[in-house]
Amino acid sequence: MEYSEFITHVQSLAQSTSRAEAELATLATIETIAERIGSDEVKKLVAQLPDELRNYLQAGDQESAKSFNLQEFIARTSQKENIDPVTAVNHVRAVFAVLQNAVPPEIFTAFHSHFSHDYEELFTTAPTT
Repeated sequence: MEYSEFITHVQSLAQSTSRAEAELATLATIETIAERIGSDEVKKLVAQLPDELRNYLQAGDQESAKSFNLQEFIARTSQKENIDPVTAVNHVRAVFAVLQNAVPPEIFTAFHSHFSHDYEELFTTAPTT
């Protein structure tokens, strides 16, 4: 999936008002994913993504995984986007749904397995294709 297509899908699913908002939502979510599951694990996921997203993550801090719950995940994402947590949940769901379609099923399943049961509400959006 190309970067433009990825962002367009996020924008549509998140019902974002602008492309810039969808880009920020995508970057904030992927950065928080990297904090949550660790840079080594996230490399498997982003290897399947467009260069623009892959390059963004590689430029960031290389960290090991930090265990934090759903509320902390949303708080971190909303802070990065400078938006309210309710909107952040909608954005994260949209990014997760697009990720599900952008990567092979086995990669997405491995990614999904890094999240505890309390995260399931983020994986509820229907696929984009």
